[in-house]
Amino acid sequence: MPHYYSREPQTPLKTKTIEVCIRGHCFRFITASGVFSFGKLDRGTELLIESMFLDPRWRVLDLGCGYGAIGIVASRFVEYVVMTDINKRAVMIAKKNLKLNNVKNAEVRYGDLYEPVKGEKFNSIITNPPVHAGKDVLERIIRGAPLYLEDDGLLQIVVKTKQGAKWVKEVMEGTFSEVVELAKGSGYRVYAGKK
Repeated sequence: MPHYYSREPQTPLKTKTIEVCIRGHCFRFITASGVFSFGKLDRGTELLIESMFLDPRWRVLDLGCGYGAIGIVASRFVEYVVMTDINKRAVMIAKKNLKLNNVKNAEVRYGDLYEPVKGEKFNSIITNPPVHAGKDVLERIIRGAPLYLEDDGLLQIVVKTKQGAKWVKEVMEGTFSEVVELAKGSGYRVYAGKK
């Protein structure tokens, strides 16, 4: 069965443009079949965007960017954003969304998890991870994060309360010096882990 975290989605390409106003800015996003959250901004991503901690001097990694909502919103508040995804269609759509929203301080790269940013460091890694890809992928995201974070860098992650939020928090507590819950609502929790 094809998933939005497949390299090459097999579903025929359909697109739908949506308008979203969040954190004091309005955006237009092209969404696509075979890319997570077709036709809408899903509630988990929305909660993460509303509560994510950002600083004007930061370089941010949007890991598993999908059509690019997290990274594009973050680009309004930080110095630079790198967005990555394993899904080639997501990468294509996210690049279109950068242009559509006139974003100059962000780029999209293709590849698996941290592969496209080898040797780089970020002030924050922000992700709505592909929970359905399995716990091993989630664990690779969490445990791998400190290697790509500056000192005091943050991993910010959203997860469905009933789809392993407790487990995610435990893995984060074993990986980071401090873990806090930034937000909860609509069946989701947003955690930040400090290196």
